[in-house]
Amino acid sequence: MKRRDALKDLSMLPLAGGVMLPSRQQQPATNSVIDAAAGKQIYQSIGVEPIINCRGTFTIIGGSVERPEVRAAMDAAAQVFVQDDELAFAAGKRLAELTGAEWGLVSSGCAAGLKHVTVACVTGGNPEKLVRIPDLSGFEKTEVIVPRYSRNVYDHALRNVGVQLVTIDTIEELSNAINPRTALIYLMACPESMSGPVSLEAISKIAKAKNIPILIDAAAEDLTIPNVHLKMGADVVVYSGGKALCGPQCAGLVLGRKDLLMSAWQASAPHHGPGRDNKVGREETMGMIAAVEAWTKRDHAGEWKRWLSWLDSISKKVSAVDSVKTTVIEPKDLSNRTPVLRVTWDAAKLKITGEEVAELFGRTKPRIALGGGTRNDETYVTITTGQMQPGDEKVVADRLVEVLSQKRTAPKTEMAAASVSLKGHWDAEIEFFSSKSKHSLIIEQDGNWLNGSHKGEFSVRELQGTVEGNEFKMRSTDRQPADAITFLFSGTVKDDVMTGSIYMGEYMTAKFTAKKYKFKYKREKVFIPSGPPLAT
Repeated sequence: MKRRDALKDLSMLPLAGGVMLPSRQQQPATNSVIDAAAGKQIYQSIGVEPIINCRGTFTIIGGSVERPEVRAAMDAAAQVFVQDDELAFAAGKRLAELTGAEWGLVSSGCAAGLKHVTVACVTGGNPEKLVRIPDLSGFEKTEVIVPRYSRNVYDHALRNVGVQLVTIDTIEELSNAINPRTALIYLMACPESMSGPVSLEAISKIAKAKNIPILIDAAAEDLTIPNVHLKMGADVVVYSGGKALCGPQCAGLVLGRKDLLMSAWQASAPHHGPGRDNKVGREETMGMIAAVEAWTKRDHAGEWKRWLSWLDSISKKVSAVDSVKTTVIEPKDLSNRTPVLRVTWDAAKLKITGEEVAELFGRTKPRIALGGGTRNDETYVTITTGQMQPGDEKVVADRLVEVLSQKRTAPKTEMAAASVSLKGHWDAEIEFFSSKSKHSLIIEQDGNWLNGSHKGEFSVRELQGTVEGNEFKMRSTDRQPADAITFLFSGTVKDDVMTGSIYMGEYMTAKFTAKKYKFKYKREKVFIPSGPPLAT
C-alpha cells in the first residue's frame, strides 16, 4: 500500500490505544497505573480498551510495537544524564556506520525530521535566520519545489517553516521553477519517485547541477542498506521510528549529508528556535540506534514467513463460511511492506458489508482494527500482519467466523418518507471545542434525497445526503492542496431549525444548529432601463 493511499483510510481509524494480546482480556482491571503495568492492564486502568492491530503502523493506534532491544536501550538511557550535543554527534557517527550514509540524526518523528531539514536548507545553519522563522522576510531561500504526486498531508511539516510550495508536473516545469529562491526539492517515496518522467533520478540530474538539495519522505518504508534513495541522488532521507523499524514511536531517523544534518540538529531541541517544540530525548536517541542495529540483524525472511502462516491460519478458518473467499497480497514496494489478507464475500447472502464488519470490530470487544470497504460491487475486509502479535491470528479468525456466520435479516433498503422539508437557505453555527464558526447551507430536496452547497469560512463545496422522517444525514468535503476535511452532518429538523452533530474523523466531533433563512424582500417587479443613465 502506498503511503498516500493509506491516508484515505484514516477516517476508518477513529481508534486509540495499544496492542492487545488475547490473554489480557481475562485479567482484572486495577485502579493503579503502576500496578496495572505489571499486569499488562495499563490502558484499562484509565478506562481505555486496547486494540488488536490488523491495520498496520498507523500513528492513531500506536504505530508499532517497540522491539525488546529498543525498550532495553531506552530504559538504560533514561537512568543516566548526558550532554545532548555530544550525544547527537556520537549518534550521527554511529548511524552512519550502521547505514552507510554520510551522517545520521534522530528527530522526534518523521515530520519533525522533514521540518528540521527544511529549516537547514532555508537558513544554511545561520542562527540569525533561524530565530526569525517562520517570518522569511529578507531570506534568500524561501521556496520548495514539489512534484504534484508528492503533495500530501505531511507536507505541513515543510509549510510550518513559512516556505512557499511550488507544485510541478513535468521535468520541464521543474527546470523552469528552479531559481535563486529555491531552498530544496521535496519528494514522497512512492512508485512515481522510483521511476517515471519525474522520478528522483530524473530530478537529481537537474538538481545536482544547480546545487539544490533533495529531501525524501520515506516514513513507512523498510530501511535499505545501502540506502536506495541516497544512491539515486537524494541528499537526505527521513524514516519514521515507529513504523517498519519498530523503534521509538516518537522518533524519526534522518540520513544523508552531514552538513545539512548538522544544521538540522542546530534547528531542533534542545536548541531554542522553531524546533524547540520537537524535542527528542536521550531515551529516543538511544532507542533509535538500537532499532537500526536490530534491523541489520533481524531475520526478515523469517518474519515474512511467520506473517504468512498467520494469514494462512485465518484463511483456512474463514473460508469455511458460505461465499467467503480469501487472497493473500504480498506487496513489492518498500512502503508498508507486509503481507495482507483480503477476505471477500457475497454481501447479499451474508447481509453485512466490509464497512459494517470493520466498524463492529472496532467498537466491540475484543477490539480489532482492520480495513473494510466495498469496491466494484465486492465487499471485503483486509488484515495486515506487520504489527499483529502471536495469538492474534486465532482471535481474529474466530471473530470473523462468528460474525460472518450469523443469521441476519435482509437490511432495510426502502427509506421512510421524509416528513420535513430541508429545501432552502440555512444559517448554521458550528460549535467546536473552544470556538464557534458561521457557515451556510443551500439545500435542494427530492423526496428523501438532498443536494446543494456548504459554505464554510474559506470555501464552498458540494453537499449531499438523505432525510427520513425528520432525521437527516449530509456530507461535504473541503478539499485543499494536500488536505481534505469531511463534514458528516446528522441530526433532526423541527420548526425550521436543524440541530445535531458533525463527525469530522480525526478532527473529532462538533455540534451545530442551523436556522432556515427567511427572505425579507417584498415581491415587486424589477424595472430595467432601455439605455444608459441620463444622470447619476
